[in-house]
Amino acid sequence: MTFGPILVSLLVALSVLMGFMALWRMFGAANPVEERLTEYSGTLDTGAEGYLGQRSRLPALNRTLAGFGFGPRLAGSLTRADISMTAAEYFLIIFGAALAGLLIGLWRGGVLLALVLAALGGFLPLFYLRVRENRRRRAFTEQIPDILTLMVGALRAGYGLTQAMGLLVDEMAEPASKEFSRVMQAITLGVPMQRALSDMAERVGSVDWDMVVTAINVQYETGGNLAQTLDTISYTVRDRIRLLRDVQVMTAQQRFTGYVLAALPFIVGLAMFLIVPMYISRLFEPGWIRLLPVAALILQLIGFLIIRRIVDIDV
Repeated sequence: MTFGPILVSLLVALSVLMGFMALWRMFGAANPVEERLTEYSGTLDTGAEGYLGQRSRLPALNRTLAGFGFGPRLAGSLTRADISMTAAEYFLIIFGAALAGLLIGLWRGGVLLALVLAALGGFLPLFYLRVRENRRRRAFTEQIPDILTLMVGALRAGYGLTQAMGLLVDEMAEPASKEFSRVMQAITLGVPMQRALSDMAERVGSVDWDMVVTAINVQYETGGNLAQTLDTISYTVRDRIRLLRDVQVMTAQQRFTGYVLAALPFIVGLAMFLIVPMYISRLFEPGWIRLLPVAALILQLIGFLIIRRIVDIDV
């Protein structure tokens, strides 16, 4: 009879501990020397399993994650999402969320509910990471035409390429200003410009910026009118972004339909539970009938992902 309060206390303590660890890592003060060198390097070093190459305080867990191939991918996603945590530290958040879901499921239901809640708890941090990564990539892609316009104007005014990128640090908003600041810091420390720009392209993850970096590297090696080349690319990127927006407008109804269809069963189920609690409660009684809401949830998720895949048109 005393198992319930003890379990709740453990869950609350675990949640508070995870929250403070996450806040400490994201906003707490680190070693100033290490922090400055990490920020200045600006290199996406997935071998270090950290944000911009920073070393983790959990090397054993890093090696384990790297052995399964999960660590480098997670470290790259953290860097592209601009989350200053290492792969091992973020994995602990994923594991803690999954463990909390497992314990809640065991407390309130059975093994099947515990597995579903554990999978959901482990999926939510990854979903947040993916959303933040895509949001930052879209924000940077929207800035590319303005970036190219300023670079072309600076080059035609007699600035060098390095000076033009320094102008972008002052004139552009984030995330562009932050990325170009890292490029300038890397160049100041002696990193070749081609490598600094390639590292930036890898951090950003934008196809359009990859095209810009390739053009800059080719012009740097062979020579030519870089301002004219960037001006041509600027028109291409603007047309591509305009076409992408047109596609998003035309598929807005289908995307909204997917959200409505995904949320409708939960809204109807909650309404019926408030009106006739016994009718819905039978689905959660012990026995095989519990498989019905689990199967419905899985099928609903599959349907939502299929709709998202259909309306996700590459331009």
